[in-house]
Amino acid sequence: MKTRRLGPQGPEVSVVGVGAMSFGNFYGPTTRENSYAVLDAALEAGVTHLDTANVYGMGGSEETIGEFLKMRGAGTRERFFIATKASITKDGDGKRCYRNDLAHLEEELDKSLHRMGTDHVDLFYVHRRDQAVPVEEVAGTLATLKKKGKIKGIGFSEIAPSSLRRAAAEHPVDAVQSEYSLGVRSPELGLVQTCKALGTALVAFGPVGRSFLTDEPIPASRIPDLPWPRSNPRFQEPNYSNNIKATEPFRALARDMGVPAASLAMAWVLAQGEEVFAIPGTRSVAHFEELVRGAEITLSAEDLVAIETALPAGWAHGDRYSVDQWDGPERYC
Repeated sequence: MKTRRLGPQGPEVSVVGVGAMSFGNFYGPTTRENSYAVLDAALEAGVTHLDTANVYGMGGSEETIGEFLKMRGAGTRERFFIATKASITKDGDGKRCYRNDLAHLEEELDKSLHRMGTDHVDLFYVHRRDQAVPVEEVAGTLATLKKKGKIKGIGFSEIAPSSLRRAAAEHPVDAVQSEYSLGVRSPELGLVQTCKALGTALVAFGPVGRSFLTDEPIPASRIPDLPWPRSNPRFQEPNYSNNIKATEPFRALARDMGVPAASLAMAWVLAQGEEVFAIPGTRSVAHFEELVRGAEITLSAEDLVAIETALPAGWAHGDRYSVDQWDGPERYC
């Protein structure tokens, strides 16, 4: 498995990781046995990067990882680079809100460490910014947790390039997590460039377009049973049908190249820069193997032109988030 340095002074980490949101039933029900199988496949493939969060399955994703590490025994924890996140919570009225203060982040981090049975994580993200707290102050808070030895690297999820530059002026930022794929090109309007300039890793979630960039997109029949997709504009009609049609040339190109569409989508993301990593999520070992295969594909200049021709920027129908889903991520373009 290909590796890259994650962060200005970070370790070498596999360019493909396991996005463990899927362990929390995000795209449909799963079992711990299925998740263990994906983690075993990751070990076999040399995938070292695990990404989770305290809110994935309300702690269930982290518990699954913790049980796996315990079952597989001594030395297993050391084979993984583990990242988790915190800050999404609820106020006294039960409404979603974000807390970036030290007391909350450390309390949630301690719970995460307990669930995973480890004394530290390799990377800790602020999942969403609290706009009332200066980002420089939040970077300092993360630095405090680093000094305590509970985290080794600091990161932010879904922040703007301007926020990244401000945070990095306070403390080097190891990683920024953002949705990035052939279907979400907004990071190219400043975030990719800023990460490269600062030596910050850009960790791409949703690299296969939430299934649209695979050979088997989520079928329309399943969408009513999936809370997040059914509320997302790209999965609502007529956008859904238009997106299936728009991505057909990409699937045809992948077939002509003799690779799964998911592999080609992964290869494209990883070709966007040495600072880019990808953390796809899946409940299927077979699909995981397709995702990992993307790291083995070297795209030529001609390949990249062919991909852009089949799926030009701006092809997607519908916003990537609904109004409610946009609550938290920073827009910057």
